Parts: sequence; structure tokens; C-alpha cells
Amino acid sequence: MSTLAALNFQNAASPLMEQLIFFHDHSMTILILIITIVSYNIISTYTNTNIDQHMLESQPLELFWTIVPSFILVFIGLPSIRLLYLLDEVYQPSITIKTIGHQWYWSYEYSDFLNLEFDSYMIPSNESTNSNFRLLDVDNRTVIPFNTQVRTLISAADVLHSWTVPALGVKADAVPGRLNQV
Repeated sequence: MSTLAALNFQNAASPLMEQLIFFHDHSMTILILIITIVSYNIISTYTNTNIDQHMLESQPLELFWTIVPSFILVFIGLPSIRLLYLLDEVYQPSITIKTIGHQWYWSYEYSDFLNLEFDSYMIPSNESTNSNFRLLDVDNRTVIPFNTQVRTLISAADVLHSWTVPALGVKADAVPGRLNQV
């Protein structure tokens, strides 16, 4: 469980979340490098009183700062596209869970089994104990198998909802009339 003082991601509970964290670190390293170089150039330009006339109108320099950002975008874009395809792919799931968002609760239905469905209500604040997470614990938790492919079909009955499990790297919007798959 994440706390308010946490500066990093939660521990990954799936290989896809590990890949998302690696991509985040990869892109942040590139961004910090770019910010450092640009800051150094701005400070050195501000403090330097000698201005070279050839540097102000340099076509090779303009070519350099046009081509280098395009390579940087490719260096960030290719892993991002690969990760998007990995996140969207469902490999022969062992179980399918249908999730329907309602105004104040979620309904879950295990489609592979007969008549196995339940509603999950949030535990009221006056009934919660110190061991519960405030506004996060529910009366009926969804149980999913470990180390297997699980397909979740997400929809809503009335309004927009957001269904997420941060440790798995899963987040989907529940939209009335639309069936989202994760």
C-alpha cells in the first residue's frame, strides 16, 4: 500500500508493471539529461559576454538541433509503442471477470463459472478498524489467481467510473454502454 510520503511507484506485482516502471525511469533519465544541458547552455549564455558572430548564424548548428531531438523522440517512442502493444495484448486468459461500476459499489461476475457473482461495497467509516484502509477496503474482495492471465471486462451501469489496480499496472475507465478489456 502506498503512503503519502512515497516518492516512487508501488512494488510491481506483474511483469507489465515492471516494464512500465523501467520505461518511466528510462524517459526520466533522458528528460533530466536534456534539462541539464539546456540549463547549462542558458546559464553559460547569460554569463558569457563574448558573443561569436559565426555561432549566431550557423547552419550546421541548426541542423544539429533539428536532428538530435528527432533521434531523442525515436529513442523514447519505440519503447513506448512496444509497451502499449504489450499492455493491450491478452494471451489466452485462464479466467474472465466481468466488472460493472455502479454509483456506490462494484459488481463482479466470474463468467467462467455458473452463478458466481457478488457486489462489493465500501466499508463505512464508522465500521472500519485501524487495520482497514480508509475509503479503500470493501466488504467482498475480488479474488484472482496468482501467476495467470486474467481478462477483466469493465463497464458501468450509470456514470463514468475508473477501475484501477496500481501494483498490476492496470487502469481502465468504466463507461456506460461500452465494454473495456484489460
